[in-house]
Amino acid sequence: MRGPADMMNRKNALLILAFSLLMPALLQAAPSPETELLYQQHCASCHGQDRLGGMGPALLPDNLSRLKKPQAEDAIRNGRPATQMPAFADVLAGESITALADFIYRPPARPPIWGRSEIVGSHLLPHPQGTLPDEPAYQADMMNLFLVVEIGDHHVTLLDGDRMEPIHRFPSRYALHGGPKYSPDGRYVYFGSRDGWITKYDLFNLKVVAEVRAGINMRNIAISADGDYVMAANYLPHTLVLFDAGNLELMDIIPVENSAGESSRVSAVYAAPPRNSFIAALKDIPEAWEISVQDGNANVRRMQTDTWLDDFFFDPGYDHLIGAARDGKHGVVINLDTGKTVADLPLPGMPHLGSGITWEYQGTRVMATPHFRTGAVSIIDMDNWQVIKTLETEGPGFFMRSHVNSRYAWVDVFFGPNKDKVHIIDKQTLEIVKTLQPEPGKVAAHVEFDRYGEKLLLSIWDKEGAVVVYDADTLEEEKRIPMNKPSGKYNVWNKINYEEGTSH
Repeated sequence: MRGPADMMNRKNALLILAFSLLMPALLQAAPSPETELLYQQHCASCHGQDRLGGMGPALLPDNLSRLKKPQAEDAIRNGRPATQMPAFADVLAGESITALADFIYRPPARPPIWGRSEIVGSHLLPHPQGTLPDEPAYQADMMNLFLVVEIGDHHVTLLDGDRMEPIHRFPSRYALHGGPKYSPDGRYVYFGSRDGWITKYDLFNLKVVAEVRAGINMRNIAISADGDYVMAANYLPHTLVLFDAGNLELMDIIPVENSAGESSRVSAVYAAPPRNSFIAALKDIPEAWEISVQDGNANVRRMQTDTWLDDFFFDPGYDHLIGAARDGKHGVVINLDTGKTVADLPLPGMPHLGSGITWEYQGTRVMATPHFRTGAVSIIDMDNWQVIKTLETEGPGFFMRSHVNSRYAWVDVFFGPNKDKVHIIDKQTLEIVKTLQPEPGKVAAHVEFDRYGEKLLLSIWDKEGAVVVYDADTLEEEKRIPMNKPSGKYNVWNKINYEEGTSH
């Protein structure tokens, strides 16, 4: 027979069990108003008021599945290298940082949905294709135009590449990402924004043709080689979305998941012109996808990889895919016909393969890539996939550019204390021959050549910045065009012809 003490112990045990079962629900209770206010004050401008993403990624449990909470707290406190995430250690108390980290791992009150009805409902047609004149409204070499993305106030400047003078400046969607893509004839340009908007713009008439929101958090877009299709790569939801390039009408939504039903964010999607297909990099599944389109329907071919791949590069014939492994220590080479991995590349320091370039060197083709986490440029023989040289730079780099008619390759040192410098590499000696410092204390980044390889533009990445025009042969500065934090610059000829030295 149980006594009063036994009954009390049993009751306490039941209370403890009940409390332990309720604990997960208690932890998911609504955050305090103070924490929500902190988020709106310090995070919403980049990550969205509803945490669905903007300039920065969406801050939702599904998007943070590979980032542990202590790592997220550290990122809030100390910032994140190779990103625009600032440090808040001097702004917020420790308990506030912890509260914010807890907050972003809580699911939203309503699960975010962006499917067919939401995409179709977002479709805008201010000037449908075919309703505007077919002649340019201004005089210029339409193949030597540049578009300059000014992220300081979310505008784009159209620049005459012959005179190096602005033609027009117009507002863009918030936080363009992935670089604009041109139609094969160069008349239209397509922009993608972090918050999922695709905008089609007519460069002849300087007007928006169509817009549609493909997702909540989008990585980039690609245009098919024939100019008929646009494909969007999403972080949220986990989809690839296919549109008719004419007026951005929805054609197909492809759920991104493996045979076990596990879904993945899409790191990026690229056009592979010789293959008449798209290539997609997946963030959370060790696969690369090739997508072909027939009669408006997308067909997926899966290529298994040994690791998760963060970024891609292609050889000129699109016979091979070179991917950067998520561990930041190596890369892999995949034969796109067989889908098999044919080489492993020692590339420590997280190479930025999306900014890689190629050129002819001593009878062979080489590729070169900067690195996010170490001050180096790796140069690789594309015949035997061996690293033939590693150039030491003054800091980790982001962008690299050249041109078939230029003897030089330019690379910035975007991250670290020397971010105001840019190196110039002789492509035949494989040596850094000059280091420029265009504006001491301000980031110098992202070179783009004109169509002839005679002039080039470099950004002073500051709200009171400029595009600096250089002579590509003498390396002398010619002029500065004031701009509001100019980031990427994109020449029509180089992009539509996949010019050597320009990233694709």
